[in-house]
Amino acid sequence: MAGNVDLRDAGHDDVGTVELKNNTVIVVLGASGDLAKKKTFPALFGLYRNNYLPNDVKIVGYARTKMDHDEYLRRVRSHIKTPTKEIEKQLDDFCRFCTYIAGQYDKDESFIELRKHIEELENGRKETNRVFYMALPPSVFISVSQHLKRNCYPKNGIARVIVEKPFGKDLASSRQLQRALAPDWKEDEIFRIDHYLGKEMVKNILILRFGNEFFGATWNRNHIDNVQISFKEPFGTEGRGGYFDEFGIIRDVMQNHLLQVLTLLTMERPISFSAEDIRDEKVRVLRAMPAIEPRNVIIGQYGKSLDGTKPSYKDDDSVPNDSRCPTFASMVAYIKNERWDGVPFILKAGKALNEQKTEVRIQFKDVTSGIFKDIPRNELVIRVQPNESVYIKMNSKLPGLSMQTVVTELDLTYRRRFSDLKIPEAYESLILDALKGDHSNFVRDDELDASWRIFTPLLHYLDDNKEIIPMEYPYGSRGPAILDDFTASFGYKFSDASGYQWPVATIGNEKL
Repeated sequence: MAGNVDLRDAGHDDVGTVELKNNTVIVVLGASGDLAKKKTFPALFGLYRNNYLPNDVKIVGYARTKMDHDEYLRRVRSHIKTPTKEIEKQLDDFCRFCTYIAGQYDKDESFIELRKHIEELENGRKETNRVFYMALPPSVFISVSQHLKRNCYPKNGIARVIVEKPFGKDLASSRQLQRALAPDWKEDEIFRIDHYLGKEMVKNILILRFGNEFFGATWNRNHIDNVQISFKEPFGTEGRGGYFDEFGIIRDVMQNHLLQVLTLLTMERPISFSAEDIRDEKVRVLRAMPAIEPRNVIIGQYGKSLDGTKPSYKDDDSVPNDSRCPTFASMVAYIKNERWDGVPFILKAGKALNEQKTEVRIQFKDVTSGIFKDIPRNELVIRVQPNESVYIKMNSKLPGLSMQTVVTELDLTYRRRFSDLKIPEAYESLILDALKGDHSNFVRDDELDASWRIFTPLLHYLDDNKEIIPMEYPYGSRGPAILDDFTASFGYKFSDASGYQWPVATIGNEKL
């Protein structure tokens, strides 16, 4: 990329991985949908620009929508920015190997037509590699999977299927999906995407933890008091309330994104960076976690903004008037093992809040009392988005003749430290991993099972007890009014000692 060094790494080699180099067709199922337009096609173009796609690759869009080639290319281009003539020309070149075919998701005839189209592109080659990206609603996963295997599986080559979340709605539906996929696809052919695992700062967790001895020595219940993992969005469902109402914030964000971050923070050191070694350790953490207890949970649903300019969740015409769907949740999880027993992990996620932010906040225990009466705790903060950064809140002597303390920081803000580097989009990183056959940043079947076991009792409890109504909070606020008391009850101490202000342009509002 002109003027920048790309941080996209070719990655580590994994035992059993097979990189797709030539004769590859990538089929994007659901090509007319928002996910494909906003994420999949821009990610594929990003990989193409940086020469990471296999040689002579072909990209086929497949969806129910009937449209001609020009309309399809307009959709492919719709969310790809071309600030320079060079990038505009590259996009033109990219579009030359993009084709489209319309068809149903439940008819063999449609998938036979898809197969014929793929075979035309393969032009009689002996080895044919096919990647099927399912940018689809979960209601059609099973049908599409079965039709793909029956009609489009390559006779001589490698097949891979990329599946988007949600992977079910609870433990039973997740297992049903797994049973449906299992006869058709081997586990090493399935790539379950959780796009948070492709984010730069999430991938950096393993390096921070295991590449720095001073973190390793304190990374346990003897030194850490509590851990917060927060996800905040400043917008509501934006017309997608009907879809969101089926799942809610717990299924949509916490059971997958936040839990994945938690496992990386808490897993033991893997033997190697191979996919199975990493995922083995993540599963061990999940198996040590008891189910979330309802008494350790608060839920909320956003109402109108205080000035009345922003609508409530129920103002969305696609949302039922009596909806109890949570758009905010905070809960506490525990890990019953030697390293973490007794440490509360406070998970928070919400829509229509006061800012956009995803971060991890690790609060260390109080300094031994004696010479200090009341001194703020140390905190390690990993900002996932926006403005990727890692910083440590620490205490220091205020310059001068007194022994007064002041809160200061050790600050690694990426845009300052790595100003000439480009951080790849999460989907670029993950699609590249799938093309390489690297499962490190994808969810394994037993990992998925273990994660649903932790959340399913709570989800059923909330669904079954109709008297439980989410607390209303104003659009644009920090969440339900009791949030601070809730987090404080599990040991979190907020401190703005000495009036320290973090640089607003890079760190943002310190109080969550």
